[in-house]
Amino acid sequence: MADTFREFDKRLSRIDRKRARMKRGYVTVVGRDGLIVTKPRRMRRSLPLRGILLLVLGFVGFKAILMAHLGFGIYQDRVESLQRGGLAEQAGAVVMAADPVSEFLAIRLRPYLK
Repeated sequence: MADTFREFDKRLSRIDRKRARMKRGYVTVVGRDGLIVTKPRRMRRSLPLRGILLLVLGFVGFKAILMAHLGFGIYQDRVESLQRGGLAEQAGAVVMAADPVSEFLAIRLRPYLK
């Protein structure tokens, strides 16, 4: 008898969790058997990982194009001049510092920018 109550309590807690999730929104779908089922709407990630990844890739590509266009010596001189500036310029120098990926891409792009 206690086992029956335990199963009933589990079912009630599942229903309560589903109901709480449905407060954020729900979607009705028709199953294969023709039964209409209401499901909680899936929550989207709060952080758009794909967008951040595209932003980082674009920035690395931008640095590579700058390195290829200016040349490594001039690019490094400009980053060093940023390091001597104010706080914002120093932060920019850290971000614009040459990294292995940007250097690799710049070497590959350099013949096309001549």
